[in-house]
Formats: sequence, C-alpha cells, structure tokens
Amino acid sequence: MEKLKVAKSLPPIEQLRGRTLGRILIKMGALTREKVHECLKIQKQRPDPVRIGQIFLELGLVDEDQLQIALAAQRGMEYIKLGDIDIPAEVIDKVPAQMAKTYHVVPIEYNKEKNELCVVLDSADNFRATDDLSTLMGSKVTAKITDSDALENVLAKYYETKQDENINELIGEIQADSFLAEFDGRNQSIDLDELKELSESNPVKKLLNLVLLQAIRDKASDVHFEPFEHEYKMRYRIDGVLYEMVPPPRHIAAALSSRIKVMASLDIAERRLPQDGRIALTVQGKPVDLRVSVLPTMFGESVVLRILDRSTLSLDLEKLGLSQYDLKVFRQLIRRPNGIIIVTGPTGCGKTTTLYSALTEINDIETKIITTEDPVEYDIDGIIQVQMKPDIGLTFAKCLRSILRQDPDVIMVGEIRDLETAEIAAQSSLTGHIVFTTLHTNDAPSSIARLLDLGVEPFLITATLEGIVAQRLVRKICEGCKAPFEPNEAQLMELGLTPADVKGKNFFYGRGCNKCNNTGYRGRTAIYEIMLFTDKIRELIMNQASTNLLREAAQENGMTLLRENGMTAIYNGITTIEEVVKETISTEA
Repeated sequence: MEKLKVAKSLPPIEQLRGRTLGRILIKMGALTREKVHECLKIQKQRPDPVRIGQIFLELGLVDEDQLQIALAAQRGMEYIKLGDIDIPAEVIDKVPAQMAKTYHVVPIEYNKEKNELCVVLDSADNFRATDDLSTLMGSKVTAKITDSDALENVLAKYYETKQDENINELIGEIQADSFLAEFDGRNQSIDLDELKELSESNPVKKLLNLVLLQAIRDKASDVHFEPFEHEYKMRYRIDGVLYEMVPPPRHIAAALSSRIKVMASLDIAERRLPQDGRIALTVQGKPVDLRVSVLPTMFGESVVLRILDRSTLSLDLEKLGLSQYDLKVFRQLIRRPNGIIIVTGPTGCGKTTTLYSALTEINDIETKIITTEDPVEYDIDGIIQVQMKPDIGLTFAKCLRSILRQDPDVIMVGEIRDLETAEIAAQSSLTGHIVFTTLHTNDAPSSIARLLDLGVEPFLITATLEGIVAQRLVRKICEGCKAPFEPNEAQLMELGLTPADVKGKNFFYGRGCNKCNNTGYRGRTAIYEIMLFTDKIRELIMNQASTNLLREAAQENGMTLLRENGMTAIYNGITTIEEVVKETISTEA
C-alpha cells in the first residue's frame, strides 16, 4: 500500500491532532509561519466566510494531497493513497456489502489477534462510522483517510459484484454453523463464557446488523425478537403495523439477545431480570437512537428495540395533521399564560410528538421550558429535559416539586399517573405556569372522568384545565399507488353513513407497490379533537355531569370529533375508511 510523503519527517499523528491547520502544515514543512499569517489576514479581509485551507490552495501554497494529509492529521487520522491496492478476500468479508455501502467505507487490514479492523474513509467528518462499525461488529475499528475518487473505485472493485446479503442466506449460514447448533435446547444451561462467545459469533452479528439496517431503511419504529417454545420470531413495526420477517432457528435466541446486550452495554450474565439500555448509531450521516428493552419470558429473553430516527422527526405543528381551524385553536391554547393542557390517547398515538411540536413552537430565548419524561425520547435544543428514575425515587411528583424552584415558564409532565402528580401540576398552573401533560383515555371528554377517578377535586379541574387534545394516528395512502374507488354499503355502514350522505365525495385506496412494500400505505398522520373549557363545561364538571353531556357541550363550542376529522381525511384522499373505523370506533357517543 502506497503511503503519501510530502515532507521529509512528518511528526507523529498524536502530536498533530486538534492543532490548527496552519500549524500542522508548518510542522509538515509545507508552509512557513509568515505565509500562514499572510493567509489569515487575507481570510479576515474576505467579505464571505472562507476556510483557511481554501486560501492555501488558491494561492498555490499547498496542493490537494498536502491539504488532505493535514486535514486527516487534525482529526488524528493518517492519509493514504490507495492506488491499485490489493485487499485480501477475508478482510473484505469482514464488512458486508450493505454495511460498506451504507457507511461508505472499505476495510483494508484486519488483525485477528487484537480483533482490530482498519477501514478507509473519504472524509474526516465521517469519523463516527468507526464507532458504529465497532458497535455493530464487536471489533476495534481504526480509520484512515483517502480521496473520494479512490474510495469509489475500491468500493466498486470489491463490492460492485457482491450482492447485499439477504436474511434467507444468513439464516442458511446460521443453520449450517456447527458451533451455534451445539446450543439447541440448552437455553438456561449456558454459562457466562459461552454467552460471551455466542455474542461474538460472526453469523449472528451479520444477521443482527442486517435486520437493524433494513429496519432503519424501511422506517420501522420497533424491532421485536421473540422466543416461543418451538420457534423464534423476528418482527418489525412500520406505520403501527407489525410485519414478520423470516424466522431464524430457535437455538440462536441466546446468541442474539447476548449480542444486543453487548451493544447496549447491558449485563449479559443477568437473564432473570428485565434490563433497559440504548445503542447510538449514525446511519448515512443521520443520528439514530435504539432504545433496548430486554424481558425474561418462559422460553428465553424477549428483546424489543425502539428506533428513534431523529432525521425523520418533524416537530412542526403545520405537518401534524391538524385542520386549519384546529391548528388556530391549538396555537391559541399553547400560548395561554397559565393552566393545564392535556394531550390524550392510547399508547403509541403520537402524544409525545404533538407535545414536542408545541414546545418547539413556543421555544424562544424569553421562555424557560423544563420537561420531565420517562424516557426522554428526543433531545431538543433550548429545553431542559429531565429523565425520570423511579427505581431511585425520582418520580414525576418528586421532580415537579424541584422544577418549580428552577424558575420555569412552561413545564411538561410526561404523564399524570397518580393523584400526587395531578395535584402538583394543578398547583403549578395556579402559580402562573403553563403545564403540558398526557393521559391515557379514549377521547377528550372522558379525560375528566379519568382525573376524577384519580381523586382530583372537581373545583381543581375547573380552576386549572384550559383544554384537552385527543388524537389518533392513521396510516396515509401511498402516493405511488393511490387510486379512486367506490365504497360499498357495508363499508359506509361502518362509518354510520348511507350512499346519499357521501354523494359527490371522493374515496381512495392504495393498490400496493414497491414504495410501500405492497401495503397500500406509506407514513402516518394524526387526527384530532380539541376540547376548550368554557363556563358551561366548568359548570357541568362541578355538577358531575356525564361524559356524554360534556361531549355535547364541547361540540356546541366548536369541537370536531375524532370520527368527523377522520372522515374529512378520507374525503381529502389522505387515508381510508378502514383506518378511521379502526382508530375511532371507541369514541362514538
């Protein structure tokens, strides 16, 4: 392998890491101190910002190779010229084709004794790829830098003919693996040394990495690894629906759960208690968090990975699915000076995203926002977020007391779970704070009954509550295969409609295509109902009126029911009858 030499004696990379570019080029003997100072003066005189390296190039003081060496050294990396490099097949096989293309890397050396893999990158900004590869592959990964054209050529040379491995091939490889086959039927009788060896099994690592990359690429929200008595299932959830993958052999259950635990820095020896952890990855330059939950079951450990892809998160009220009227009402609601605003709905209906979007809207330099969450799902600049730890006594109620001494303007309480939390949230709103929180109820009016069940006094509810937002998530019709259709009477009856009611209305469905994995759906949107508190509603609560009476009063005040907003989404060609019926049937009066 040809290494580039532009100076008689390049100092050790460790001495150059973190130094300024000019200082490194002086150390390399490529520039003098005077020339660097001249260029710095020119840089200051430029009307538009320009990197100092660009000025060095423009003035012909250094060439592209010298600049690349210096930039690599600044990150503590070595720059190499690949040329007609010959990489052994066993080294290339260390990084599967899909991973090499995803992370834009090529392995060039592997030290088996040290379990150390050296890869080349074409940008020092891609240094996080080494951390991800180390996490995914269980090897120590070091990196060197080369130029983009050279890396593209080597990628094409070694990976163009290699097809991305598919799950069927890997499962065949696992079934043929004699070492893994030894653990068939052993389950609990595997000792710690064997668990460590299982977690380092190459076929298992390759299978897990492929499943994770495929799930991230397909925008799955969760990946499930589930052991049963006679089989082992892998499923992932896309747009709220679980799809089953090709099941691997039952005997690799312990190997897969051990590998995930190693990646999440959990205790592989502990197989009797639940464990939670996280894995941080950067896939194609986008940060992805994997929340890991391990649960012991009768037949082994069930593992669920929640994929939090920050690059796909849109915290924009305009894009949530609110109608123009509801958007206007919601914006007025979140800018109230004090009071409690509740977002309600079942688990996984997007309540946290709605709250984050509201907080992002009001997040400015004049507003101090503190949240208490379990867990903190996304970190947002400018907002102080606190992770709950019930096992050491840090509960919503206890944390809320301390938050009030932090001089906040806006407080978010992840969930009201008990009377103590509800009462402190109410007291917080009475002392001039606006409080955002969530509940688990079917619709907006039934939240009142839930608060009363917790033991909150009716006078406290009427004094503090400003509005309740109920929501559901429905799958959107895929734009790639969207087509009109005429619903039959049975489908209309599910919505409580007749053919006369829908005369002149349009209905659509997705035929199924490659873009949506032949499901007819791609992505999700929310449907809402917003209940604002009026004097009449407060009076009804004080008189312990039924949920139905509260719903009628809210409708008189302009609240559009979940079902009605769902039907509008159907007529606008956003979703289907089946989706709205499935998500809103329980809210009918």
